[in-house]
Amino acid sequence: MSLREYRDALLAFGPHDRAHRVAIRATVSTLVPLLVLLAIGHSEWSAWAAFGAFTSLYGRNRVHLPRIVMQSTAAAVMVAAVGLGSLVATLPAPAWPMILGGALFAGLVSIVSDAEDWHPPGPLFALFAFSGSASIPDLSLADAGIATVVATASALFSVLVGSASTALRRVRRQPPPAHEPVARSYALSPGNRVQLRRVARYAIGVVLAGAVATLLGIGHPYWAMVSAVVPIASGTFAAGLARGTHRIVGTTLGVLLGAAALMLRPSDLVVVLLVGLCSFGVELLVGRNYGIAMVFVTPLALLAVHLATPTPVEQLLVDRLVESIIGALIGIAVGFATRRWGTAPR
Repeated sequence: MSLREYRDALLAFGPHDRAHRVAIRATVSTLVPLLVLLAIGHSEWSAWAAFGAFTSLYGRNRVHLPRIVMQSTAAAVMVAAVGLGSLVATLPAPAWPMILGGALFAGLVSIVSDAEDWHPPGPLFALFAFSGSASIPDLSLADAGIATVVATASALFSVLVGSASTALRRVRRQPPPAHEPVARSYALSPGNRVQLRRVARYAIGVVLAGAVATLLGIGHPYWAMVSAVVPIASGTFAAGLARGTHRIVGTTLGVLLGAAALMLRPSDLVVVLLVGLCSFGVELLVGRNYGIAMVFVTPLALLAVHLATPTPVEQLLVDRLVESIIGALIGIAVGFATRRWGTAPR
């Protein structure tokens, strides 16, 4: 790895590329379910709705039918992540099943991501949905059923929002745009060694990050697990090191922004509106520079967790910062140790 390669990846700032369209879809897909839950008096279900709304993040490089197909696949994965994670949360001691199950789930989703050519690629959001759901305390089997229903409704709404342009084109009687067929392959042939090694990378990173955070007694170990995936998902070690740096620096600045918001003790309605605003900022910037986007990702996560399971603000801020740093460093270390295993295709 050259210093120049790392510097270029760290400071790169991509084109706008109609990011406002994705930002609008993501904001609507997140904000509407949260407002509905707030209106019916069940803000404690908001995390599951937010996880289902991750569906809206997929397919930014597709239009019409290909986007619907990609988002439908993502929706199925997000619903499965919430359902399985909620079942883990019903166990008497869910921490280690969450870590091991998260590692397995991340590896399996990475195969789906490669086969379906997901954008954004990798298992990050699915792992977040699984481990975040598994970390919600005191769930019953009935709660797991509610979680699955809420996530399903939110995910389907995201697909509906994503297909709005198709409906509008039909109303205007415009022909559908031409698109190339997507080649899908789930075959794990000997030629797919790079893919299998990437699966192993994810599993190792998730287990190590979750284990360290759990053994240290930090309150939200799934944040470390998710952070570990970020450097591993990058194509080269230099890119992974840059992403890890983005994660650490962006989280540090984002924690300060989240602290300012939470210290004001906003009402639930204000929290939901701030979540929508942060969601818009994330999708507007994530394709341009991941570090800047993290400044909005962090308060988004803090506000969403606070809305679903109110936690002392100081503990929430410290957990987020410490676990993100632990996870990012472990992800960088795994990337360095396995740098000769081959690179990701994207």
